[in-house]
Amino acid sequence: MGLLHLIRPRQWIKNAFVLAPLLFSGSFTRRAAVLEALAAVLVFCLASSAIYVINDLTDVEADRLHPVKCRTRPLAAGTVTAPQARMLLAALGALLLASLVWQPATAVVVIGYLALNVAYSLWLKRVPVVDLFCVAGGFVLRVFAGAVAISVVLSSWMLITTLCLALYLAAIKRRAELGDRGTVARTVLGSYTVALLDRYAEISAVGAIIFYSLFVIEVRPGLAMTIPLVLFGLFRYWYLVEGTGGESPTDAVWRDWLLGVTVLGWALVCAYAIRGG
Repeated sequence: MGLLHLIRPRQWIKNAFVLAPLLFSGSFTRRAAVLEALAAVLVFCLASSAIYVINDLTDVEADRLHPVKCRTRPLAAGTVTAPQARMLLAALGALLLASLVWQPATAVVVIGYLALNVAYSLWLKRVPVVDLFCVAGGFVLRVFAGAVAISVVLSSWMLITTLCLALYLAAIKRRAELGDRGTVARTVLGSYTVALLDRYAEISAVGAIIFYSLFVIEVRPGLAMTIPLVLFGLFRYWYLVEGTGGESPTDAVWRDWLLGVTVLGWALVCAYAIRGG
């Protein structure tokens, strides 16, 4: 159970971003494209789990001093030993290598994702502002991989909207960490204030809404009905952070049925509108 917890399967929901090009290009009606996109999601699940193991191995001493992570992180809690974690990492690496050979189209993007996250785990997470863009960059690379996997051109609108949305989520997460536990949660939080992170989140949220709306107006007018859902989702998540001190977007989607229904509803409405158009 500890090894399963170490690879954080609950976090795999983030890899749904890989499916964005499949949805917005209308390629979800083609069986071959769906299979290629799902294969890319699987590759990113392996890659992200490998990064989680590396991160936990790197941060084990700091996690033991953290009031929450000392109980929830397997290495810090002692439910998994370092040698076991390294063996798991080797197994994930072998599976990931095999998957890249199986699906070479996304190999370069996945390697870039791994390089970015290793650099983040070892150094960049301690650099203010850069840490936020590293987190956001991971989501952008997921979307880019989804486009590469099904051989479609990545829309500039989708790229900048994803970046803004990911920066919003990263800023809100840092804000919640700083507000709940101060600089104990992360060293880099000593360089931020709640007010500054609020401004970052506001700028990013406004950017995401504007660019998504422009995309809808210019490229997919049939998706106009999804704009209220996007606004509601952003509002609801910020409400959850303010009300409960929650800091993880993935936990919010799993735990708050209203937010989960909003995300699912948005995806279904998009699929219906694009297929009908």
